[in-house]
Amino acid sequence: MGHKLDFADLMFNHLLGITNRKKQGLVYAMALTRLFQFYDIPFEDETEIIVPTSDETYSAKTIRQMGYHIENGEWISNDPLDIDEDVSAIEVSHDGRAITIDGERKLILSGSIHYPRSAAQMWPDLIEKAKEGGLDTIETYVFWNAHEAVRRQYDFSGNLDLIRFLKTVKDHGLYAVLRIGPYVCAEWNYGGFPVWLHNMPGIELRTANTVYMNEMQNFTTLIVDMVKKEKLFASQGGPIILAQIENEYGNVMEAYGDGGKAYVNWCANMADSLHIGVPWIMCQQKDAPQPMINTCNGFYCDDFTPNNPNSPKMWTENWTGWFKNWGGKDPHRTAEDLAFSVARFFQRGGTFQNYYMYHGGTNFGRTSGGPYITTSYDYDAPLDEYGNVNQPKWGHLKQLHQVLKSIEKTLTHGDVNTTDYGNGVSVTIYKTNETSSCFLSNTNETTDATVNFQGTKYTIPAWSVSILPDCKNEAYNTAKVNTQTSLMVKKWNEAENEPNELKWVWRPENIDDTVLHGKGRISANRIVDQKVADDVSDYLWYMTSLNLDKSDPVFTDNMTIRVNGSGHVLHAYVNGKLVGSEWATYGIFNYVFEKKVKLKPGKNQISLLSAAVGLQNYGPKFDLKQTGIPGPVEIIGRKGDERIIKDLSSHKWRYKVSLNGIEKKLYSGNSKSSKWLSEGLPLNKRMIWYKTTFKAPLGNDPVVVDLLGLGKGEAWINGRSIGRYWPSYLAEEDGCSAEPCDYRGSYSDKKCVTNCGQPTQRWYHVPRSFITENVNELVVFEEFGGNPSLVNFQTVIVGTACGSAYQNRQMELSCQGRPITQIRFASYGNPNGTCGSFRNGSCQGKNNAISIVQKECVGKESCNIVASEEIFGSTGCGGSDDRLVVEAVC
Repeated sequence: MGHKLDFADLMFNHLLGITNRKKQGLVYAMALTRLFQFYDIPFEDETEIIVPTSDETYSAKTIRQMGYHIENGEWISNDPLDIDEDVSAIEVSHDGRAITIDGERKLILSGSIHYPRSAAQMWPDLIEKAKEGGLDTIETYVFWNAHEAVRRQYDFSGNLDLIRFLKTVKDHGLYAVLRIGPYVCAEWNYGGFPVWLHNMPGIELRTANTVYMNEMQNFTTLIVDMVKKEKLFASQGGPIILAQIENEYGNVMEAYGDGGKAYVNWCANMADSLHIGVPWIMCQQKDAPQPMINTCNGFYCDDFTPNNPNSPKMWTENWTGWFKNWGGKDPHRTAEDLAFSVARFFQRGGTFQNYYMYHGGTNFGRTSGGPYITTSYDYDAPLDEYGNVNQPKWGHLKQLHQVLKSIEKTLTHGDVNTTDYGNGVSVTIYKTNETSSCFLSNTNETTDATVNFQGTKYTIPAWSVSILPDCKNEAYNTAKVNTQTSLMVKKWNEAENEPNELKWVWRPENIDDTVLHGKGRISANRIVDQKVADDVSDYLWYMTSLNLDKSDPVFTDNMTIRVNGSGHVLHAYVNGKLVGSEWATYGIFNYVFEKKVKLKPGKNQISLLSAAVGLQNYGPKFDLKQTGIPGPVEIIGRKGDERIIKDLSSHKWRYKVSLNGIEKKLYSGNSKSSKWLSEGLPLNKRMIWYKTTFKAPLGNDPVVVDLLGLGKGEAWINGRSIGRYWPSYLAEEDGCSAEPCDYRGSYSDKKCVTNCGQPTQRWYHVPRSFITENVNELVVFEEFGGNPSLVNFQTVIVGTACGSAYQNRQMELSCQGRPITQIRFASYGNPNGTCGSFRNGSCQGKNNAISIVQKECVGKESCNIVASEEIFGSTGCGGSDDRLVVEAVC
């Protein structure tokens, strides 16, 4: 008996880390009652248990009265949605310094991974790599239009299984931040709003409008109840430590006037009424009502100050790169600048930081917004679109996270003192009774600084931060990258000889009913916004007819059709023949299309096909931006200097949503259509469906399909859409540089761009879970006209690994599962250049660096070498910035 009580006391001592005293006592009493039962010790239902260090008493009877019952040997709450009394609860709160978890201030390192932008089978690997990279939290939006595309019809299957995603986060021992929104922006179609919202009578979005607020509350409550049911809030023992309502509303609130202010207050009250047991946040909302915590988004947030002294300094979106648009270049944000922004934020009092994105992923199907956002949402994130670690960014941040976590207690409890040394140089000391930690920063964009601090000289490169955990020894500098750079390459599909072995069949999209006969299912005496179709398809046909007499003033030898477009793609047909097409690019919301036409006396059929390229996702009242053809549509006749205009906007227009091939699901292996043709494969013809089969590439490396040669359209693998494609849209010619990117100075999406003059996106991600081990099917709908004979499947692997380590640091080199086959370059001293183009500097170690590295690394998947004179010999230059650089072939 005594042994059992000793065990119980030990168990209670273990629970002392739980600061919620009520929870301590209840857990203790529950455990002890179960212990008595396990050992068959006589125990009356009303026998009282006295909790050590407390005057509380419990009995089995009182525990039942508190709303619990025994099930399978465990105490279980009677209310599956109950969170206030849950015995496994984690108490999440905050003060002016940090988020607190069970009373302890925490320094939180988070990263955004959006569950619909990857396959569900990828989630465990992505989350594990985030954990290995030093994160303790995963942040995600909730995508309303993905879950409720049709009102009151919900989809949480496949990669929309939010609960499975959150449980995967929990299984890996990480926290979660749930950004319910439900407006998300995120370069996601319509900002995450289902388009049926737009079409509800009397609705106004994101303002004090009853129709909208009822729908928003319905979806928000649905999500909260789902999460409560699975006990996924921290207050129930789950991983979710924070939730977000609305999103970046402060950026646009002025446009909504008093209704906007009332709406923000309503959002806060509505969220608070859901009683989730963890704090709510509002990002980019300076006037966020209590108890909401307002947070910062941006490339830099070190200057941010919360609106309440009891709110910690939180950064919900540190943009790790930028998104890409059709016609745009590839944006890159250097590892040095990203690390600099993080270090500055924590130097200046931040304690919660989230990377947006940590893994960007893919806009499968028609989910990309914009308009004109690409299918790839790589974002130059620490994990690339396919889930590979993006080096050096991933590794450089991992090392930063290790240093920050090592001084967590000091940063969250220490007294803070900052000294300005002038010229952008400052020193910040965090001091507790036990220890001190220091940040030395230099925000000068061009000049390195030497600081004499506490009797020691430190060199701080321009635009960098050094962290000294003990205020003596530099453990990390944001500008000194001590991790490898990986150059990824594409590897041919070894399962078959592609593209030669891909055999294509085809069939035309049947457009006769629309371009010749103007057949549509609905009609109106006006031109409508394409959103009336609830976004069930990218495509909407606008059709009308015009009866002309030769005596009509507009009937001349010089006639044009003029269409005022919304910026999306337009294909204009007159009497069955294509007159021309028009499109724009990101940020352009209208254009005027005008082409010559030859009309005939009598009936003329005018058919306009609008092809949306993602709906607007950001801006004040973005939901009202017109989509499709806003009009007017005019026929213009010219006789000399005279111009006659016939406006067709109020004619009777017929409308047809989508395309015949999409309605018949030609992309699906279950399609009943058998009219595929194997002869006379048309090339560079519009409105053609192509289909082929292929073998899955060998191995487990990520798979991509090269669609170079095609124009524009959508692609499906085994019936699943991998997104819109548009390789014929070339990136702008200007703005790229052959010189290495200078990390110094404030970042913008115009800095450090590549891929000028090349296809905006040539490669399209095919998740391994989309394909089978045997024969697979690829279907593409080609809208513009292209040549499918060049299409092929490849895998993405590390081609070159370049290691870097400063003096006395360890260089780690890895080919990520494949052996190192050759050392192409190695130098210890002051080598110049970048990965793929290194060259020796003026100082080199006396020993043969290539020989040393070859012996240590060739034939291995990974290797480690310390960059030191003991190994590589003296450089003779005596510099503390000597480093080892290696270029290895995988």
